[in-house]
Amino acid sequence: MIYLDYAATTPVRNEVIEAMKPFFSDTFGNPSSIHLPGTEAREAVEKSRESILEHIKGRGRLVFTSGGTEANNLAIKGVCLSRKKGHVLVSSIEHPCIMETARWLSSMGWKVDHIPVDRYGLVDPGTVEDMIRDDTVLVSVMHANNEIGTVEPVEEISKICSEKGVLFHTDAVQTLGKIEVDLRKIDADMVSFSSHKIYGPKGVGALFVKEDVKLVPLLHGGGQEFGLRSGTENVPGIVGFSKAVELAVKELPEEAERLRKLRDELISGLLEIPETFLNGHPEKRLPNNVHVCFRFIEGESIVLMLSEKGVFVSTASACSSRKLEPSHVLRAIGLNHRDAHGSVRFTLGKFTKREDIEKTIEVCAEVVEKLRKISPFTE
Repeated sequence: MIYLDYAATTPVRNEVIEAMKPFFSDTFGNPSSIHLPGTEAREAVEKSRESILEHIKGRGRLVFTSGGTEANNLAIKGVCLSRKKGHVLVSSIEHPCIMETARWLSSMGWKVDHIPVDRYGLVDPGTVEDMIRDDTVLVSVMHANNEIGTVEPVEEISKICSEKGVLFHTDAVQTLGKIEVDLRKIDADMVSFSSHKIYGPKGVGALFVKEDVKLVPLLHGGGQEFGLRSGTENVPGIVGFSKAVELAVKELPEEAERLRKLRDELISGLLEIPETFLNGHPEKRLPNNVHVCFRFIEGESIVLMLSEKGVFVSTASACSSRKLEPSHVLRAIGLNHRDAHGSVRFTLGKFTKREDIEKTIEVCAEVVEKLRKISPFTE
């Protein structure tokens, strides 16, 4: 098995599983209870919160959520629900959970504009500055795109927003553990994270929120998580998330360099296949992301044939890969429908070896050649 879909999800590391185990059966108390089992659980939650904040260099609140989608929804809806109306800017290549939240805001009477990107998927900070209006409340630009891997200039954008008095949110789900996430440099008001992208458990994530940011909660109840996310905390998940962050940040320099070399080898090998080109920025991209278009064939067919041969990749983000319409990200960077449908994402991870890359290049060449022979689109 050659798994190259680490951007969709990752296996839980053994170290993370071991850290979580006691909180399923031994230290099982409710963190809101004031007796000993409860205070032990509360201590584990707060230690995890402090550890994650330390590793991302964040000064503010870290609100634990069910994942990146909830964190993104809380950030955007939470800000907008605290106001009557206004203007919001989101990039045109955001994750579906932000695009759909923006659509919902529009239906509620908010004015939403989408920031364009260039052919590499890069947002121009100058464009953001030009698009900010007097009534702009919030700007949301992801740290790196989940499909094409382009890393955005969020440090510059955050400075512009700060100078304009506009809140800035960034989705860092795909960057934590892959590139540096230092909130002293990225002066964002809110940042979203997810555990299962960094070898932690599914069902847990977090939203970093600066102290002075006012949010309306999406869930009402017991007032957990600073009153911003009611519901009993997922203690095992939070502990596992914290351990995953600790390991990912510790290993980042060495692992990122290893993945970058494998990534470049995969790109080089795939681009030797005729009528194939790279999507996303050639340099400003995540160290584990390879996104290519194999012209004249359907990406879904490639994915299915590769799967039969034990190579597992995807055509888009996992949240939208079953949809028939072409990726909004690929359309935003200027690809026509045919080339967008012929694009495939390969994302490398901790267990990817050099022989996996060599085998993937070999198998891809065979699959593409076979599919092009029967393709009605081949010119």
